[in-house]
Amino acid sequence: MIVQTKGLRFEVTTAGEGDKLALLLHGFPECAYSWRWQIPLLVRMGYRVWAPALRGYGKSDKPEGISEYTLEKLEQDVADLIDASGATSVLLCGHDWGALIAWYFAMHRLRPIERLVIMNVPHPACFYQQGRTLRQLRKSWYIAFFQIPWLPELLLSRNNCERVVRAFKRMAVDKSRFPQEVLEVFRRNACEPRALTAMLNYYRALRYARVPSQRAFPRIDVPTLMIWGECDLALGKELTYGTGEHVSDLTLRYLPDVSHWVQQEAPERVNAMLEAWLEEKAR
Repeated sequence: MIVQTKGLRFEVTTAGEGDKLALLLHGFPECAYSWRWQIPLLVRMGYRVWAPALRGYGKSDKPEGISEYTLEKLEQDVADLIDASGATSVLLCGHDWGALIAWYFAMHRLRPIERLVIMNVPHPACFYQQGRTLRQLRKSWYIAFFQIPWLPELLLSRNNCERVVRAFKRMAVDKSRFPQEVLEVFRRNACEPRALTAMLNYYRALRYARVPSQRAFPRIDVPTLMIWGECDLALGKELTYGTGEHVSDLTLRYLPDVSHWVQQEAPERVNAMLEAWLEEKAR
């Protein structure tokens, strides 16, 4: 469905009902479909699930200009979606870019949340502290490439966004989890008019971010589950070390034979971890 917030219009995949909201934030270059395995679980556990296409993705609004994709505006989108839902309790889940937004949202406490789930993106403080090694810089080469105007769009859009589609199988360990019918969903998403530029503007807008001090990372007090696929080609496992210094109630789970696409590639194990953790925290 389309949800009109105070700011933008969002395409939102919805399921379930009730006052408990599970808000699922996808990553790059994904869409709400990346949560297809978790949505039924959360509905069964009594949540009303909203999985939006983030700004710039799918049928959601695509404001023009790099400055429209700063973390501050992405955080406000989350607040606006929570307001539009009318929910009294919020479970916030994020993967990749969705996880980065969720980290900052939880730190800045724009709206109350009950639980936080993070998948394969480090806490920002850990990234700033440990992400400048030569090993990690080699892994993150694409961030610098995405800063170039128009050229990344040109290359990624060729052959109906074939390079976008190829990234899923190239990075995956269990490539059988990404059959052609799944890849076509992500292809259509990337081929939406103006979508690639909007998606890349997330990375380009990082130039507006201030170099943080330690005070820029308020401690997160809500119970937090972090699930990490260890075979992530973009982000090293070492970036998770020290997360507990910034989160009061942290549960960290590693999946040793799983890639960056953790909730899609190992949905059974991710769902088991998620269900057990939510049941434990509900006691």
